[in-house]
Amino acid sequence: MTLYQGMTISRALTVYVAQGFICFFFIFLAYKILKRDRKRLNIIFSGFYLSAGLGLLMNFFYAPLDPLQFEPVILFMNYITNFGIFYSIIFLVIFELILLKSEKVVTPIKQLVILIAYGIAMFCMIFFIYVEGLGVEIDPDSWSPHWMPAFFIYLLIIESIPTGLFFYFSFQIYKKFEDYELRKKWKFFIFGAVALIIFMYGIFISNFLNDPTFRLIMGAIGLILAIAGGYLMYNGVGRQLEK
Repeated sequence: MTLYQGMTISRALTVYVAQGFICFFFIFLAYKILKRDRKRLNIIFSGFYLSAGLGLLMNFFYAPLDPLQFEPVILFMNYITNFGIFYSIIFLVIFELILLKSEKVVTPIKQLVILIAYGIAMFCMIFFIYVEGLGVEIDPDSWSPHWMPAFFIYLLIIESIPTGLFFYFSFQIYKKFEDYELRKKWKFFIFGAVALIIFMYGIFISNFLNDPTFRLIMGAIGLILAIAGGYLMYNGVGRQLEK
């Protein structure tokens, strides 16, 4: 069944209901963190939510466009979506580095260098998107992005590096905590991150397989993972940043 003379109802539900809820929930959490205090640590942590939320927001604009008429535009906007969502994890890596080493060691200049370096790696996705059979294609039936093997492997590699660093730093920080309550809250943070990372790799697999049934299942599971994960991370760390 289709909507807008082409976009499937499952695609519309995924974008405007599931991803829409995640998008505004993440932006709301970022607002909550920044409302209380805009010190650098708060800005870095909220950057995770804002980057992912704004990336998801871009979906709203190109989802109803017919790929037969607007494919170059859709591909570029999908690139921005991917950039926003998958760039977000670098903010968590920097956040943990600051907690682990302090801002005197991880200076604003070093933070900026890390952000730019990872941004360049993410920017290189653009060299894939317009090459047929290499980057992203828009499925003419579902109007959903379909990742080609080369693009899938590239993004998998550049996303797995900061993901690995994130977990390494997470456990280093956890070992430093002696207080039971701090350990408990940090566990919430880690469990939340695990849920979001599972969701992220679910997106990878869904876009690579391009199977309608898997997309629908992943959309439902992803909504639960993203909301639970985002809240657990906020509850574990974000609330404390507000104080």
